[in-house]
Amino acid sequence: MLANVFAALPPPSADEAFATLASRPGLRIERIVSRGHANPPGFWYDQPHGEWVLVLAGEARLRFEDEAEPRRLRPGDFVDIAPHRRHRVEWTDLTSPTIWLAVHYGVAVT
Repeated sequence: MLANVFAALPPPSADEAFATLASRPGLRIERIVSRGHANPPGFWYDQPHGEWVLVLAGEARLRFEDEAEPRRLRPGDFVDIAPHRRHRVEWTDLTSPTIWLAVHYGVAVT
């Protein structure tokens, strides 16, 4: 089990990596490591649950369908994404890993 969010980072050539850090009914906390990753054109997340994300390292641009410009996120920046608020990752830094802490809440229990 991962005990440090900065440990065991995937190699630069790896796909975007997701690691669940904790999970409880209605809640999932995960680390996401991105390096030069972005969602494909026309793709939008439309999640039935809320998501609070914090950038711990690196940089990203997050776009919301209802906003004209993407938000630039740097270490320490966070955003709370309401259920069904359509969003996408437009860009993550190619030269260093972008490490996200994502807290998914109101997650359906399966």
